[in-house]
Amino acid sequence: MALLINDKCINCDMCEPECPNGAIFMGEEIYQIEASQCTECVGHYDQPTCVQVCPIDCIKPDPAHKESVEQLADKYVRLTEQTAHYGNT
Repeated sequence: MALLINDKCINCDMCEPECPNGAIFMGEEIYQIEASQCTECVGHYDQPTCVQVCPIDCIKPDPAHKESVEQLADKYVRLTEQTAHYGNT
């Protein structure tokens, strides 16, 4: 499933640059994760890098976006194909 940053976030700026999909962005008050771009780092790393670098453990699975590893892998393929396509225009 996609990940979610909860309201314990202290805006430390550690997670955003670590996201290989560009899914993390600054919201109105705290960082947020765009579920359509989050693959939990499937296709990039063994573990979600944002979770690994978060000093306060505020990044959790998003219950509103339940996805299997296979679905996350499919999303990774779609995202990388889009990036490759747009990079060749």
